[in-house]
Amino acid sequence: MNLTAIIAEDEPILRAQLKTKLAKLWPDLTIVADVGDGEAALEAIAEHQPQLAFLDIQMPEMTGIEVARSLAANKTLKCHIVFVTAFDQYAIDAFNTGAIDYVLKPYSDDRLQAAVERLKERLSAVPVQPQNLDSLMQQLAAKFNPTAEKLKWIKANIGSALRLIPIDEVLFFQSDEKYTLVATKEFDALIKTPIKDILTGIDLDKFWQIHRSTIVQAAAIDAVTRDFRGQATVKVKGRKENLTVSRPFSHLFKQM
Repeated sequence: MNLTAIIAEDEPILRAQLKTKLAKLWPDLTIVADVGDGEAALEAIAEHQPQLAFLDIQMPEMTGIEVARSLAANKTLKCHIVFVTAFDQYAIDAFNTGAIDYVLKPYSDDRLQAAVERLKERLSAVPVQPQNLDSLMQQLAAKFNPTAEKLKWIKANIGSALRLIPIDEVLFFQSDEKYTLVATKEFDALIKTPIKDILTGIDLDKFWQIHRSTIVQAAAIDAVTRDFRGQATVKVKGRKENLTVSRPFSHLFKQM
C-alpha cells in the first residue's frame, strides 16, 4: 500500500530520526513534509492531504491533540492520526481504548516496527476503524488534569479591583507574547493566562479558535469577510476589530 504522511515534531533531531527510521522500516510510505509545530502541521495537511499524520503530543503553537481536534472538525480532510508520545502505560491504555495509533519515544527499531505493523493492519481493514478522539481526550484529561472543569468566570484585575467576568460575556480572547486580552461588549481586561490554557477550560462548541492567538465566541460573530486572496476576517458584534482567521482554522467558515 503506497501512502503519504507528514511528521510534526518540535525536536529537529528526533524529527530527522523518525523520518530516517520510517524510510528504513516502511519504504512504501512517502513523507511529504516534516514540520516543527502544530500550526505548521495543519498547514502541511491542508496542502498535501496525506493519508497519515505523525503528531507529537507536546508541540508549540498547537499540541498534537489540538491539531487532531481541528482535523476532526474539518469534514473535508481525511487524515489518520498517529500520536508520537513518551507517555506512560496509563496513556497507552487510553490510546488503545480510543482506537488511536501511537509511536513511543525513544524511537527504537523494535518499537517503531511494532507501530508500523499495527498501522498497516489497521489501515488494511475495510472499513478502517474510526478514531475516537473524544474518548482519548477525556481519558488523558482524567490522568493529567483530573480537576479540570469548564470555566464559568474569568478573573481579571481592572484597576485596583478584581472582577469576575462571566464566560458568556466574553466576545473574544486575543493573546500577545505576555498577556491575553479579554474582550466584552462593555470593557476590556488583560490576564496572564495563555490561549492554550484557556482552550482546556472552555466549551469548544461555543468558543472557536480562529488563530493561534485568538478565540472567539461563535454566537458573537456578526460577519465573515474575505479579501481577494481568500483571507477570512471575523467581525464581532459590538466591536470594531476585524479578527484574522489563519489558514489552519479556515474550514470553520467554509459554508459562510
